[in-house]
Amino acid sequence: MSLPEMSNENRRGFMRSVAKECLGVSFAGAIGSGSMLSLGEAKAAEVANGKAKHVIYLFMEGAMTHLDTFDPKSGVEEAGETKPIQTRVPGIAYGDRFPKLAYLAGAISVVRSLSTETGAHEKGQYLMRTAYKKLNSIQHPGMGGWMLSEQGRLNRELPGNYVIGAANRHPGAGFLPPALSPVPVANASAGIQYITLPKYLPDEMFERRLMLASKFDSAFQTGHRSNTKIEAYNQLYHEARNLMGSDYLKVFDIKQEPEAVREAYGNNSLGQGCLLARRLVQGGARFVEVTYGGWDMHQDLYGRLDERASQLDTALGILLKDLHRSGLLDETLVVLTTEFGRKPALNVNAGRDHHPGAFCSLLMGAGIKGGQVYGASDKTGFSVAKDHVSVSDFNKTIAAAAGLPLNKEQIAPNGRPFKIGGDGDPIQALLA
Repeated sequence: MSLPEMSNENRRGFMRSVAKECLGVSFAGAIGSGSMLSLGEAKAAEVANGKAKHVIYLFMEGAMTHLDTFDPKSGVEEAGETKPIQTRVPGIAYGDRFPKLAYLAGAISVVRSLSTETGAHEKGQYLMRTAYKKLNSIQHPGMGGWMLSEQGRLNRELPGNYVIGAANRHPGAGFLPPALSPVPVANASAGIQYITLPKYLPDEMFERRLMLASKFDSAFQTGHRSNTKIEAYNQLYHEARNLMGSDYLKVFDIKQEPEAVREAYGNNSLGQGCLLARRLVQGGARFVEVTYGGWDMHQDLYGRLDERASQLDTALGILLKDLHRSGLLDETLVVLTTEFGRKPALNVNAGRDHHPGAFCSLLMGAGIKGGQVYGASDKTGFSVAKDHVSVSDFNKTIAAAAGLPLNKEQIAPNGRPFKIGGDGDPIQALLA
């Protein structure tokens, strides 16, 4: 019986089954007598050991408000309408719009002491993804390019680096070979489109057309061999050609998931993006970024925040549980970050403006000790008060959790040396 043909009772039973497998997860913790511990318990951190083979990187574009998410305040006017709620880890509170993640706090490390020097979106996003300031003379690689460069693909039939959602300003592979660039997937629900031949075009005719196109294009290609953008386009084209007809294309089709699972992630771009990210990791992807905008809330913050926060709470919560259920959380690092924070004082339009002085991010899964908060902002969330973390420190921590070489110098085409994650230091207290 297919899912659409299920009765309401059968559908509810199926949802309960999925909830049992994906939501009510538990695991054996090597603590004390080896008792079974819930993913949401404080000691869940003991499970996250070893290095991450995969990274799922959730980027909240627009500057997610730290005061209304994972660094809530109380007793001050700057707290706004957000109230702290106690998580399942004693002494740790999240904003009240995140009850599902509060339940899973034992698997989450919150960094509350990030700051940056820029309050401009494009520069901040570039810095967060690369650990370097944007320059006219060079483009730096994102972490996905570094992972592929140092560790190679896990599945030779599929690309190892992806960005789901808006990718117009993504640094890609930077000065690394174009073959390491992320494959863009604009819409998770649609997957990768136009990768099957039309019925009227036989394989033999398609190959002849490719050969003719190559001959016509040869002069142009010869004259532009040093153009990295053209080479990147060629590489993407060849990747798509190699995928055509492959059985591995199924990994991009989230409709192959049961309807109840798709609904559990949330019927929105972030939820479906997280579901596709999980499928890609199952298929061997090294690095999957999911971008989710709409956080630039200069007006009507509390009229707009509920939807974004609810979708994030649901999508990240089910992603963590689903990865744990399948055993992938032991080898997958999940990152939630943004380009900077937002001002504690509400403006005249009932919104929060840009604020690079303090913001927060989350780290979860492989290579990370969960169930903790690192660093702190002051009582209003304006400045870092304890254990300052630079953007480079944060990126170095991701690189360390993924087992990447931290001190190896890479020479860019302009002759300058660069290191993965910049010149900062990994946060040892966060690493398992």
